[in-house]
Amino acid sequence: MVKVVIAGGGTAGWMAACGLSTRLANLLDITLLESDAIGTVGVGEATIPPMRNFHRIMGIDEQEFMRETQATFKLGIEFNNWGDIGDSYIHSFGEIGQRSWMAEFHEFWMEAQAQGFGGSLEDYCLELKAAKAGKFATHLDDTRLNFAFHLDATRYAKYLRQKSEKAGVRRVEGLIKEIQKDDQSGDITALLLDSGELIEGDLFIDCTGFRSLLLGDALGVELDDWSHWLFSDSAIAVQTMSTEEPVPYTRATAHASGWQWRIPLQSRVGNGIVYSSRFMSDDEAKQTLLNNITGELITEPRQLKYRTGSRQKSWQNNCVALGLSSGFIEPLESTSIHLVMTAIIRLIRLFPFGASKQALADRFNQETRTEIETVRDFVILHYKQTNRTDSEFWNAYRTMDIPDTLAHRLEIFKNNAYVWPDDVALFRVDSWVQVMMGQGLMPANYHSAGKLTPTQSLQQSMTKIKSSIEQTVQKLPTHQQFIDHYCPAPQED
Repeated sequence: MVKVVIAGGGTAGWMAACGLSTRLANLLDITLLESDAIGTVGVGEATIPPMRNFHRIMGIDEQEFMRETQATFKLGIEFNNWGDIGDSYIHSFGEIGQRSWMAEFHEFWMEAQAQGFGGSLEDYCLELKAAKAGKFATHLDDTRLNFAFHLDATRYAKYLRQKSEKAGVRRVEGLIKEIQKDDQSGDITALLLDSGELIEGDLFIDCTGFRSLLLGDALGVELDDWSHWLFSDSAIAVQTMSTEEPVPYTRATAHASGWQWRIPLQSRVGNGIVYSSRFMSDDEAKQTLLNNITGELITEPRQLKYRTGSRQKSWQNNCVALGLSSGFIEPLESTSIHLVMTAIIRLIRLFPFGASKQALADRFNQETRTEIETVRDFVILHYKQTNRTDSEFWNAYRTMDIPDTLAHRLEIFKNNAYVWPDDVALFRVDSWVQVMMGQGLMPANYHSAGKLTPTQSLQQSMTKIKSSIEQTVQKLPTHQQFIDHYCPAPQED
């Protein structure tokens, strides 16, 4: 059996333990090392739809998971004040209209607009309209919604820990005192704890957070700093009591020097502010956050400091880093848990059972790098594509240079309305369209495929799509009604 040692618990550590113990079962001997003396970040409370696939692979019952983590459903993210002060749009998880092989739906909609009809683009997305109406169901008749979750990250880690330990994962309490390596290969051989216990292993998984004790400190893998593109380096998080029924979407509200999140769970709300210390002091950020929340405080405001970037490699020697140990963008599009999840699946598929592992590591690193760079570009888009001139923060973002990959995407959309899926199939065409148009980037030209359809036929087709969505939304229960029926939270002791 291969001895796997996971350094660090939290969401990343226990996701790795659950994934490996579930899918590779008796092939591995898994030990997870964590210390109650070290806190976890525990604020990654919003997710994106691929998490549902991960849960299916892991055999996790959705209703049980939602009850245990006080979860709610998520149909997208509402962005306020991003393109300009007063603007608002939703980046939803749904498909807009109906696709054609020749051109995307937004281009047919632009032709309709040019002919004087068509209404708003958001009228053609079921998930977006359901979100705005506060409605939800996993499916209705033959219609299935594309959704994700808001969850309590601390409860989620505990939930996964229970499943992992039942599957045979051994948890060891303790602090790492020394990381021992082989003099010739450079591989990690063991972790010495402050208790004197020696934890030996064949493969080590670094889930030690921003510290990156194994990959960064012990193996010397450098972090590529992306703070020249993403200025934020600080966050403050606080939990409050709910004052209203939870909506089925996350809110991201931009401020003069950052933005604030609001994530509604079943019995409380997760709040936080993301900001750059170059443009806003910690005290100012804390006051801005507290001035813009509702409900009684459950926790004291908790500050986090970080550096945006990615390790040059996520797999070095016999060590694989997951989560914050591997890299961090920021929580804007709720991708942190997703990146952990995809890395675990990637590791399962590329697991080094043989003596030769370098080719596997190279492939893992290539795929991981492509994925995080895609997320980086998508997040930068939100800051770059703005008309705000009210602060140095937004002026700096509006005028900065951006990665060539993103610049090319913006240029071709601006001139031709053309969009393509990203290289890792994470953000679909509709995601890019909703953010770019939502923040005021309207193309100068678009594909003329819509002109091939007679005006009456185009109008009838679009009216049919819009009417079908309206009828479906009317039939859906409210978000709260569905939760009450599907996954009510367990009563507190």
